[in-house]
Amino acid sequence: MVEQQTNLDNTPVFEQLWKITNELREKLDTRFELHPNHATQELQSYSSLTGEAHGSLNTFSGSEIDWLVHAWLRDSKTGFSNMHLTIWLGSQIRVPHLAYGFGTVPHLFCYMDYIPRADLFTDLEYLDRYYEPVNQRYLELQADPCLKEFVSKTLYMRQAQSRTSLCFTSQITNETITLVRTVAHEMMDRWLMWIDKAEPVAQEDQQALAARDLFIRRTIAERDPDNQLAIRLFGAEMTDKLIGALWGS
Repeated sequence: MVEQQTNLDNTPVFEQLWKITNELREKLDTRFELHPNHATQELQSYSSLTGEAHGSLNTFSGSEIDWLVHAWLRDSKTGFSNMHLTIWLGSQIRVPHLAYGFGTVPHLFCYMDYIPRADLFTDLEYLDRYYEPVNQRYLELQADPCLKEFVSKTLYMRQAQSRTSLCFTSQITNETITLVRTVAHEMMDRWLMWIDKAEPVAQEDQQALAARDLFIRRTIAERDPDNQLAIRLFGAEMTDKLIGALWGS
């Protein structure tokens, strides 16, 4: 938590992690036509009530992408930072959504996942197509002694992750930063390939899929346990704006 850390400047690590998100964004910009959402324009630069923490939140949409969030928040005094690149696809295909979260707390935090758009208990074809291919990489990272699995105390946050979700903390080293970059690009490249090969969703099924997507996106944003910390930092009004921007209110 922010208030538990003092006098630790992780600026170089923040810059390396933010650079990774920008590398991933470049691949998205090459593949998709994206337009900024003017409704969230005021959040391109914001700060805490004390002025010590700063952030930037930008959202985009396009014909194939329903909602994309590219954001960062940091406090250089405490060493805390986090950043997100989350891509929610439109309902024309059923390829999983893609989410990245990196940060310093003050040690390294990393989250990468393909967010399911089907019931993986019953849709075994979906499970085999999108999650079996990444299971081996998941097991490799689980076995890495340098990585410690991060388990959220919040039930819904755990429920919202797939069983191949990569969510861990580690010491900050050149090796772990390189590993994060490598795996992040692996996931992006695989995901783009899935999109290129995806079959279209029948028109009559798209409305239900879009409603499911929006419900999950909103619930993840609204049930995030860090929202209480955000209220202390930014106040209730600004926190409501940030939460709304994450899901597209």
